[in-house]
Amino acid sequence: MTQSSKQTALSPGYRLAEYTIVRQLSVGGFSVVYLALDDADRKFAIKEYLPRNLADRNREGEVTVPHEMDRDAFNLGLKCFFEEGRVLSGIAHPTVVRVSNFFRANQTVYMVMEYADGRSLGRELELAGGRMEERLIRKWFAALLSGLREVHSQRLLHLDIKPANIYLRRSGVPLLLDFGAARQTLSRRDKHFAAMYTPGFAAPEQYERDQPLGPWTDIYGIGACLYVCMGGATPQNAKARRENDALVPAAKAFGHLYSRELVELCDRCLALSPDDRPATVLEVQKCLQQTEYSKPEKPAAEGNRLVGWIRGLAGGRHREGTE
Repeated sequence: MTQSSKQTALSPGYRLAEYTIVRQLSVGGFSVVYLALDDADRKFAIKEYLPRNLADRNREGEVTVPHEMDRDAFNLGLKCFFEEGRVLSGIAHPTVVRVSNFFRANQTVYMVMEYADGRSLGRELELAGGRMEERLIRKWFAALLSGLREVHSQRLLHLDIKPANIYLRRSGVPLLLDFGAARQTLSRRDKHFAAMYTPGFAAPEQYERDQPLGPWTDIYGIGACLYVCMGGATPQNAKARRENDALVPAAKAFGHLYSRELVELCDRCLALSPDDRPATVLEVQKCLQQTEYSKPEKPAAEGNRLVGWIRGLAGGRHREGTE
């Protein structure tokens, strides 16, 4: 099956190694994600390296670089994408998206990931009325951080932790997906690329090309997610906070709804200086795993729709791997 010269994504029915493309799931500036079936009709999400401002696709489905001056940048991104897939394929953790295969084809690289039924934390927040019970916040994020610790142990960062990239399986088990390390590396190394991050969830150091990134960077993203889960809007972006910090601290905004320990942890994670944040993901996880903590004046109630879904959702689905 050939491609239209005007079409960027692979067409439904396209045969890619032992997989058949079903449809496009998402597209961004760095990659395209597809739903695909293998020869046993098992579902997978396949992410294709396809930097939109560097590459095109010819009629045979091959990815091409029209301008030779962009070749080095394309190859750098390809290397980063491949390395990210290689590292993730070696991680087997229930809360980290599983990469089952990665391969070269069509002059680019593909990452084959599990396809999990569920929905994003962002969507779950909507269904819960914009606020979650402390018990669930602690349970889900403690589990996620166990997986994030494994990721960090492999010298890989996520760099795009946000509600849209945290999925809740139908079983209620959270899943961390859509790593942004390759995108971030490319944007920091090559000035042709605009910075790639999500305002409000990106740490201050992600806005600067020469600032070191590390586990402390992902901890900021966790803090932003905690803030949103407690009922807050997306935090003010870190660059603006550096100039005029208007973010209402979680302790002030949500101290009457959540324990002192949780709101103070959130505020520490959202510190502008990495030195003021928790030193490690393990430190954050241990705080969340505490079984004894102060009781708020008016505990946040769990939404009825959330309870019903966790106890067993009959329908609905969501997909793995987004841009």
